[in-house]
Amino acid sequence: MMFCPKCSAILMPKKEGKKIVTKCSCGYKAGGDSSAGVISEKVKDKSKQVEVVDEAKDLDALPKMEVECPKCGHREAGFWEVQTRASDEPPTKFMKCLKCKHTWRDYL
Repeated sequence: MMFCPKCSAILMPKKEGKKIVTKCSCGYKAGGDSSAGVISEKVKDKSKQVEVVDEAKDLDALPKMEVECPKCGHREAGFWEVQTRASDEPPTKFMKCLKCKHTWRDYL
């Protein structure tokens, strides 16, 4: 990240013809000389796939805990956490019974 020597604002890359220079809103411009930084763009390898797991459907992928199901009384459930309130509040823990598939929540 580069800053303007005149006003200390962030210099933004702009295209001028075939060159990319950095410009400031105050009018300062850097580029074309050896003191300017080199701006380059790299595209990351897109071949990697991200596996998405739906917690409600795939009980085998959920971590397990010992807790009593309020519906059937079974003593094991899978759980996951979701930030349902403001970021300064604790997350809500959802649990799903491994036997009857009943889902309930536990506010931490």
